[in-house]
Amino acid sequence: MTSWRPRQYESEGVRREIDRSVLAHALASGRAIIAADPELPPIFSLRHLAHVADVNYGLLRSVVSRGLDPYKVFAIRKRPRSPEKKSFRIICVPSPDLMKTQRFINARILARGRIHPASVAYSKGSSIREAAAAHCSCRWLIKLDIRNFFESISEISVYRVFRSLGYQPLVCLEMARLCTRLGSLTHFRRRSRWTSRFGRYSGIEAYRNKRIGHLPQGAPTSPMLANLALYNFDTEVAEISNRYDLVYTRYADDLVFSSVSESFGRSKVGTLISDVYAALRRVGLSPNISKMHVSPPGTRKIVLGLLVDGEIPRLPREFRAKMRQHFYYLRKYGAAEHARRRTFAAVAGLRNHIEGLVAYAQDVDPDFANWCKAQLASVSWPL
Repeated sequence: MTSWRPRQYESEGVRREIDRSVLAHALASGRAIIAADPELPPIFSLRHLAHVADVNYGLLRSVVSRGLDPYKVFAIRKRPRSPEKKSFRIICVPSPDLMKTQRFINARILARGRIHPASVAYSKGSSIREAAAAHCSCRWLIKLDIRNFFESISEISVYRVFRSLGYQPLVCLEMARLCTRLGSLTHFRRRSRWTSRFGRYSGIEAYRNKRIGHLPQGAPTSPMLANLALYNFDTEVAEISNRYDLVYTRYADDLVFSSVSESFGRSKVGTLISDVYAALRRVGLSPNISKMHVSPPGTRKIVLGLLVDGEIPRLPREFRAKMRQHFYYLRKYGAAEHARRRTFAAVAGLRNHIEGLVAYAQDVDPDFANWCKAQLASVSWPL
């Protein structure tokens, strides 16, 4: 899609004898969008979005009206923190047409949004290694976690992201609905912040809904929307970090703070955490207190699975041992038996898991990753 040109658009509208008031409104809407960013595509209506994304308008209308749930939902088990406690991550995969629409929105609209420098996930050129490198050689390391990250970011926050990019309110509501999901009516969803009092679009009967949607984990738009929605939060937390002379990064729901200063001590850790938790509550997020971790001087420090004790990030000894163990048992028992022993539902799942670990290692230690690739290539995988 080429950049939008108001004069060309106006000339074409006149040629087609479009009503002058309609044309004037469209021109004003388009100019507001390109004022935010000349490369943003003007979207004038839901039907226009369906046209440029090449998807069925009726389907998009049904999604916006919350008339159907266009997601395939399934649960995957998280790595347990204790043998007694099982937890699952809910993954929502959009239908093909909605997936196509979301990918259009992600590539053409959200990619032009402004992300805070402290946000180091889901953006172009970002990597786990670079995110961890910011904290290398630190004396203190504080790691905090956000509970139910994607599911806690509401349709209202998403609407505000689109408004900040210059789109008209109705289109913002429609795109926000296309990128969010209502989900199950749990105790958490019964809270007042997830209930609508209706707004300026209550006159559009199809759009009336008392419930407010949230970002679904599995939609291609959710990661970027989460980053954009938390720009002000990241700004506030970065300011808090500066007061303590700390380095701050956020990788999705992982908040990391580090200090190289000898003046930073245990007495400041508690007030820092309280300040950050207060900032979380102000944007409707909750901390996952069970995942809070403080590493004082002299202790091992790990960020996003990488050791940051030295000048560069390194793979931990446990990771290397885990990979060697995988290849040992693959040779000893074979792929099918090893997958069964590790409780994978299928051999393909085991293979994907190991390949993911190799890709993770590639950015940090290419030599070790290449050794892993050679081992993986020698495995006899069943068809």
